[in-house]
Formats: sequence, C-alpha cells, structure tokens
Amino acid sequence: MTSTSRRTVLTALATAAVSGPVLIGAGAAPAHAADDLYTSNTDLYTRLAGREGTDFGRRYKRHEQSDNSISTAYPFPRTTVMAPHGGGIETGTSELCLAVAGYHPATFERSPAGGPVHDYWMFEGLRSSNNGELHVTSVNCDDRVALSMAGGSLNVLSLHGCTAAQAGVAGTRPEAVVVGGLHTAFKDYLRAAFGSAGFRTVDGSTVPALAGVQPLNIANRTVLGKGGQLEITTELRQAMFGVNTRAGRPGSTTEVFDRFVAAARTAIARLEARPDQAIL
Repeated sequence: MTSTSRRTVLTALATAAVSGPVLIGAGAAPAHAADDLYTSNTDLYTRLAGREGTDFGRRYKRHEQSDNSISTAYPFPRTTVMAPHGGGIETGTSELCLAVAGYHPATFERSPAGGPVHDYWMFEGLRSSNNGELHVTSVNCDDRVALSMAGGSLNVLSLHGCTAAQAGVAGTRPEAVVVGGLHTAFKDYLRAAFGSAGFRTVDGSTVPALAGVQPLNIANRTVLGKGGQLEITTELRQAMFGVNTRAGRPGSTTEVFDRFVAAARTAIARLEARPDQAIL
C-alpha cells in the first residue's frame, strides 16, 4: 500500500478549489434526478436568494490545524462527515452527522468527551413542510464549502435517508442501512461494524440507485477519489429518536442512535488506522 504525502494533500486541495465547481458548471455531472426541482446547490441558492435561515440552512466545521515544525509531522484531518439532505429533507441525518463527527447534536459538546472529532458539513431543509423540494442529488452537489472539504479529505462518509422499498427491505425487517460508495475497504468496515452492532446491512452494489458509486457523488470527491455512503431507512431513523421533530430530535436520541453512531465511528477509526491513510 502507498502512503499519502502532505504534498499530495495540498495539491488535491488546490485542484478541488479550482476545478470542482467548474466541472459541475460545465455539465460534467449527470442530469439531475428526475424528481429534483433544482439542478444543483448553486441553482437552489440562486433561486431561493434571501431564504437561507428560513427555507434552508448550512452548517459546517473545519478543525483548525497547523504545522510549523520543520522536523515533525502533525496529524492532518482525514475524514469529513456529510449530510447533504439534512433537516426536514431526510430526517435524522443532521443529528447523525454531528454525532458521527464527535459532537452531541443538542449541546455541540464533544461526545464522547476526549474522543476523536471529524470535520463535518450539512445542508438542511428548514421548512415546516415540502422540504423534499430542496433535495439536490449528490452528484450535483456543487456547494463550494462542501466541495473544498471533500476535496481536502482522504475520506468522506455521507449520510442519507431512504425508504425500505428503495432499499429493497420492505416487509418483516425494514430497519436497515444500505452501505455504498467507491471505497471498498471502507464499505467492508462499515458493514462489519453495523453487523456487529445488530443492524441489518445491505450491500449498495445490490441496489444500484443507492450504490453511491458515481465519481462526482460528493462522497467520492476526496483526495483518494473514493468514499463511503450510508442510506438509512425511514424505520431505522425513526427508531433513533423519542421525539421525531426538528426541535425534538437533538435532545431525544435513543439507544439505537447511540449504537449506530458508535458503529460508524468504529469503522472510521479502523479506516484511518490503515497504512494508506498516513500523511507523510
């Protein structure tokens, strides 16, 4: 396995900053999903100008890092957690994004205390209804901050919501998570961690619509050109909260939520321990 140098990371950061939005704007991404009202985040931001904070919101955190040492290499953030359809669009994914990144969704304190934290980015629907209109399919995500954060990370874990029918598990046990993305090893670690935690997992390769394998999917726009994507069924997300409203979810997470978050963080830790995750 090869290691990733700091020069490679910096080169990728510069490339992402310059080329990311241009690729989308030039029509390199596939046509927007048939049910999407907006062709990209830029289209949404333009047509809903002045509505941020009422119709939609964006949250992110980049952890400050510095390396002024000539002789010692300091750790570089490896993983960014994303929720491209948070808030009322695919409910529960905002809270999961914060928790998997290492922050309590209600207090924003580090959780668990002293545990590792990861960068995060999310787009959220804030309407009282019709939040589905704000959905922008992941291959058309051209938010500048999202592109720069993905392009500056070795890994992305992107969190989504789906129905049991879409996941192919409607029936006796609809609580499931579809594990996708282009990073094969990451997928293996995620499926192993969720399976050990008692969750039903589905290999994304068996559900093409949820596989997350398009190179322009925000989950795969990383330094390594691959990442992980989770599609979590409605029933499983409902089980994660005692009060399933935007105001109620952050403070009413359940044991199911805690198990899911712990499993995701276990898989990330296992991935980041690989030799090819070293920043030389």
